[in-house]
Amino acid sequence: MNNKTRIAMLILAGGFLGGCATAQNPNDPLEGFNRAIFTFNDTLDRAAVKPVAQAYSTVVPSFVQTGIGNFFGNLGDVWSAVNQLLQGNGADGVSDILRVAVNTTFGLGGLLDIGTEARLPSRKADFGQTLGVWGVGSGPYLVLPVFGPSNIRDSVALVADQYGDLWSYKYPVRWRNVGYGVRLIDRRAQLLNAGNLLDDAALDKYQFMRDAYIQRRASQIEGAKHADQD
Repeated sequence: MNNKTRIAMLILAGGFLGGCATAQNPNDPLEGFNRAIFTFNDTLDRAAVKPVAQAYSTVVPSFVQTGIGNFFGNLGDVWSAVNQLLQGNGADGVSDILRVAVNTTFGLGGLLDIGTEARLPSRKADFGQTLGVWGVGSGPYLVLPVFGPSNIRDSVALVADQYGDLWSYKYPVRWRNVGYGVRLIDRRAQLLNAGNLLDDAALDKYQFMRDAYIQRRASQIEGAKHADQD
């Protein structure tokens, strides 16, 4: 488990009592705690992450950004394949394995997305989704420091997701940490336009993101349950 995960879990554990004491919404019993963490995350994003992502989007050539996204996406597809198989979605699991093999072999280690051109789309899956397919309930909605929207089940599953992240085994550690930073900024840069629209449209940004996350997560799990039936 990396330091970021440890910090998130420590703050999470320390905030439960306060969150429970200020519960207001029956669909979000930890709302007081969640809003505090949401404000912290939003402040951190506005002060540091978003400006760096804007500079990255402006300065770094688009083909380099695409290559970075493809590289980390290819690493992530390995864990997605494992979870597809754990969910009983054999066809999708095999497709993801083939996609990784094609992109790694012919796509310069994943920098080029040959798999999509070969009709092997990326089907992202994580261990929280796997637990959901197995029948584990989501539990209350939860906002994690840095990580953002989640729930109790997915927060616990985050530990397995960290171990399933191939980049977490990269040595030396300094290069691993550089990779974490680049991946974070690249992902944030991809969301710049969506974030600007959200800032302009949402009257209550916290509520909008909460409801969107809960609905999307439920849809992902329901889709995973029936994937091999399509």
